This record gives sequence, C-alpha cells and structure tokens, in this order.
Amino acid sequence: MIKVLFVCMGNICRSPLAEGAFSRLLEQHQLGDFISVDSAGTHDYHAGEPPDPRAQATALRRGMDISIQRARLVQREDFARFDYILAMDRQNYARLAKLSVPEDRHKLRLFLEYAPHLGETEVPDPYYGGPGGFERVLDMVEEAAQGLLEHIRKHHL
Repeated sequence: MIKVLFVCMGNICRSPLAEGAFSRLLEQHQLGDFISVDSAGTHDYHAGEPPDPRAQATALRRGMDISIQRARLVQREDFARFDYILAMDRQNYARLAKLSVPEDRHKLRLFLEYAPHLGETEVPDPYYGGPGGFERVLDMVEEAAQGLLEHIRKHHL
C-alpha cells in the first residue's frame, strides 16, 4: 500500500481539496486497494473541524464530497507512516522539514512538482479570498493529482 499525505497550514482548504481530488482519481482508476490518502495541517488552528465551507462547496460543484474530512495536526510519526508527504507551499514544506528526521526527508515534496506544466511551485492559500480562489486551487490540485498518480503508477504499480 502506497500512502500519501497532503499538508497545508490549517488542513481546512488546500489539503482537503487535494485529498478529495486524489481520492476521486483513485476511485475512477480503481486503485483504492493500492494507494491510500490523508491530509493534515502544520498548525492546529482548526483541529477536529470539517473543511472550510467554501472548500466544501467548490468540491461539491465538481462532484466531490469532502465534508467527512476533519482537520488534524501533522505528527512526526506521519513521516514513518506515509510514503509521500506533499506540502502545498514552501512555508509548510519548511515546517515539515524541521519536523522530519533526515532519513525520511526524501518523502517530502512540494505538491505542484507533479504539475510542472503549470509553471508554479506553490498552491496559494485561498482562505482570505473569495470563491474564485478555491476554484483556482482546485484546478491546480486536480492537475497535480493527475501527475502524482502517473508518477506512482510508473514507480510503484
């Protein structure tokens, strides 16, 4: 089983959308028995809460229900449990790098590395903006999810 963890700051906007988009791909390709997915945040501001209502609405418009997800704080043990730990931006990447031990750091990547054609390295935080920001984030994470799935298929399945 390949295990993937998506990480943003509060685990209520970007990483839940990434988890939802990647989970949907796994369903479509019937790969749920081979790849598992989760998300977490580098801060515990929203621990136990569902995704932001705007993230949920954006996901629902594209046929994804992410309402059952609950925010949680990333743990040092996650580096042992997961094969891929994918940060949404450099700030969260840096926090994750400090949390990890050197032998697990190879698991840590910026999520948009799997969508180089986008020409961006960070998924912007839509929290303080309007619905358009959530749509843009979902566009980006859907592209990166596809690239990640292709990478995992090529290297693990």
